[in-house]
Amino acid sequence: MAAKKDFTDRFLRSIKPAEPGKRVIYMDAVVPQFGLRVGDKSTKDNIGAFVLVARWPGGSKNPAPRRIGDYPITSLAEAREIAREWREDIRQGIDPKVKEEQRRCEEELRRKEEANAQANTFSAVFEDYRAECLSRIKTGEAATGDIKRHVIPKWGPRPIAEIRRADVKALIREIDKVAPRTSSLILSYLKTFFSWATDEERIDANPAAGIKPLSSAVKRDRVLSDAEIRAFWIACGDLGAFGRAFRFLLATGQRLSEVGDMPWREVDVEARRWTIPRERAKADRAHEVPLSDLALATLGECPRLGPFPFTTRGDIPIAGWSKSKVALDRAMLAQLQKDADEKGETAPVTLPDWRLHDLRRTCATNLARLGVDRIVISKLLNHSEGGVTQIYDRHARDAEKRRALDMWGQRLQAIVDDMPASNVIPLSAGRR
Repeated sequence: MAAKKDFTDRFLRSIKPAEPGKRVIYMDAVVPQFGLRVGDKSTKDNIGAFVLVARWPGGSKNPAPRRIGDYPITSLAEAREIAREWREDIRQGIDPKVKEEQRRCEEELRRKEEANAQANTFSAVFEDYRAECLSRIKTGEAATGDIKRHVIPKWGPRPIAEIRRADVKALIREIDKVAPRTSSLILSYLKTFFSWATDEERIDANPAAGIKPLSSAVKRDRVLSDAEIRAFWIACGDLGAFGRAFRFLLATGQRLSEVGDMPWREVDVEARRWTIPRERAKADRAHEVPLSDLALATLGECPRLGPFPFTTRGDIPIAGWSKSKVALDRAMLAQLQKDADEKGETAPVTLPDWRLHDLRRTCATNLARLGVDRIVISKLLNHSEGGVTQIYDRHARDAEKRRALDMWGQRLQAIVDDMPASNVIPLSAGRR
């Protein structure tokens, strides 16, 4: 070994190759036992190897050099730091080589666990299920759409094995607050999906098994009164994107998911028409919705932030209906109280429980009051048809649908303006 020298980059780069067939170790004066081993094949791109000369735990009692890294690929500062760590390991009776092998094994195990977790997130497992099962059945697109709208945003990145029964119940309860029918469907979809995942050994047990649909998922008959409709419309004015979406729901009578996820490209303002494509429509067919002046005015209030009219960010549709519904109820109750105070009414003001899906029923009920034919209402709501109706009644009744929603728009505006119902002439009166 050569005499100790205070290593610097300038000194190290000045070292010449060793004599043919020999190797020389230059020792550092800063870090004990640390040096640079130089052979006869030394070049400026690979001058030598940093080493630590020590008695290694479990090895020979004689000091032996162990390579740290080549210079200048490994910097002097980095090599010194490693040498200090190795000396501390040796002091504790730890072989740095064994320690590094353990670290590599742990890192490899961590990578495998992360890869396995990514392959077994709810989103990943559901995609496997969709490709294997849902893609082969007629109702697969509708089920996929509902899961992507209501479940993926909540559970998508979560490892599927971590989803518990309590998580399923909490999700269904949240969906039920705004869409009872959908909550029942989602529960049914999840039961089937988790059963498949159990059979495929992706999870140990089905967390949705045995969970019953909430009682609110049964058929409802709640219809908002005119006073509630007026309070609703006024309250929506302070709720931003959600308020505009709520108003559009009532003006068109369409489904929550169809309105919430509606992109601008589906709307033809000049033709006064909104076309819901088959893949987004519940009845497994494209659906055209005529737009009244009131519906168009609501869309006109939406800023063009991106591909969606009802959005807070622009790049994705609105989410968080439940919280906004709570705010809506609070504002509606305040408006009802204000209206009662102005009329001098002293009876306590209440707002009976209602769901966003009830807006659809409220629209349908008012259309019936305006004399709209039951079949036209069914066409407007895009209800599923079966049997003879599905085969023979191909008439879309576009003109009748437009007249109906125009009348509803006028009636709705009259309610908001607190004007009498006589301002809108029902269809039945017009036929006399």
